[in-house]
Amino acid sequence: MSQLSETLNSGHKKKDFFCGKEMLDDYLQKQANQDIRRKLSACFVLIDKETGFISGYYTLANNSISLDLVPSELQKQLPKSYTSIPTTLIGRLAVDRKFQGNGTGKLLLIDALKRSYELSKNIGSFAVIVDPLDEDAVNFYSKYGFITLPDSGKMFLPMKTISSLFE
Repeated sequence: MSQLSETLNSGHKKKDFFCGKEMLDDYLQKQANQDIRRKLSACFVLIDKETGFISGYYTLANNSISLDLVPSELQKQLPKSYTSIPTTLIGRLAVDRKFQGNGTGKLLLIDALKRSYELSKNIGSFAVIVDPLDEDAVNFYSKYGFITLPDSGKMFLPMKTISSLFE
């Protein structure tokens, strides 16, 4: 399976993107290119073939979480010498209003998980982490098996689970 998304570039029509959540709209329109240049995150966009508009986007970044936050059944599999566990963060995931309700969010998530899994073959990443913006996002990620981490609000999907989707 090849990637559905492409790396954000200056040719993409960012100003036309509107998902209904100001923070996510502003990020794509005003900050994403700066974050890419500074190597703070990578931004990937899904382009609608008919219109050329960005139907959705997500960002990925290296991350880590405290071993204390990892669910106890998974902690048992990890060396005690690790105080934090390397992860991949899906920092943002958003779908333009014109494309909401048709599975675009699911496609973006699958694309992000596949990209994260492929990257984990070259750089350690025990899981994919998300930090949901609101209850809608929590419900979305829960539907795909993400586990809420205690005391943080973040959600977690082990790379072992993700690997089973793509192997």
